[in-house]
Amino acid sequence: MIIGGFAAQAQAQSNVTIYGLVDAGLVSERGGAAGSVTKVTSGIGGQSRLGFRGTEDLGGGLSAIFQLEAGVKVDDGALDNTNSALFNRQSFVGLKSKEAGTLTIGRQYTMLYNAMSQVADPFGAGYAGSIKNLFPAAGANTRTSNALVYATPVMEGFSAEALYSLGEQAGSATAGRQFGLGLNYAQGPLNARLVYNNRNNDTAAVGTTPAKLQDTGRNTLLAVNYDFQVAKAYFAYGADKGVNSAALPVANAYGYAVAPKASLDSNDLLIGVSVPVAPAGTILASYTRKNDKTVNNQDADQWAVGYLYALSKRTSTYVAYAKIKNKNGAGYTVGNNNEAGSGNKAFNIGVRHSF
Repeated sequence: MIIGGFAAQAQAQSNVTIYGLVDAGLVSERGGAAGSVTKVTSGIGGQSRLGFRGTEDLGGGLSAIFQLEAGVKVDDGALDNTNSALFNRQSFVGLKSKEAGTLTIGRQYTMLYNAMSQVADPFGAGYAGSIKNLFPAAGANTRTSNALVYATPVMEGFSAEALYSLGEQAGSATAGRQFGLGLNYAQGPLNARLVYNNRNNDTAAVGTTPAKLQDTGRNTLLAVNYDFQVAKAYFAYGADKGVNSAALPVANAYGYAVAPKASLDSNDLLIGVSVPVAPAGTILASYTRKNDKTVNNQDADQWAVGYLYALSKRTSTYVAYAKIKNKNGAGYTVGNNNEAGSGNKAFNIGVRHSF
């Protein structure tokens, strides 16, 4: 039925949009083994980027769509990637039908990360207060390559999504694969998502048997926000189980004799708020907790505050501060949208412009 919904063809009309975000500021980090550092950083609130998105009207409610998005560093002008990929942030093509939904193929965000950044976190997964400091949003939990994503049409506020990313490893259909599911509701002041992400950690196969068999990483997240007009309240609760379900962004930031261990069984909690203040400001605050349920009991708590001020619809300034309290040798750091951080405290001040 899905394929049938994409079957209509007619005279085409197309358009392409060039868009981007330029975000830069000062970051001051304290508490790490390497010492305090103050630096100019790009992408504090959101990674600076340059992108192209396009649609072609195929008629009958069917459109072809594509998006190509590259990360850039405002501080030195370099591409912002670690794998030499030009369009490292997003690169996909697909079909969108009003009746059958949307099917896209390529490098795309996971439902897990979208729920964190779009629903769960008043800081939008950016600034010093980012949810990514304690919630599992590293590597393939953020975006994944070789992915097929299907999204249903929205019906009475409800929608659903499914992702399957091929591992593309010879000799095994499962090694390196990843899949995710999402149930969404957005209507009036309420926005809620329940998502699941499953990541196979097996390495390249030898013959028909993977060379290394590992546990899968499994993440479940409930994210909710509610707009009371005078304030918007945020809540998130996650469960992380298995290898790479909650990887540490920095291996040993505090120089412990015994390096911290990534939890194989943990829960995450976030409670936050955003409060609009006249004439164009917004106060942000959140409390985030990592509960390590293994014998290591390496828990962590984060408190964060921030202030955004809109100079126009496209330009804003910001200031943010966060502090993490690690327990029992935990090694979590205060980063931002684009960096993992180096210590347990960080301060940001900067400006961002979208176009």
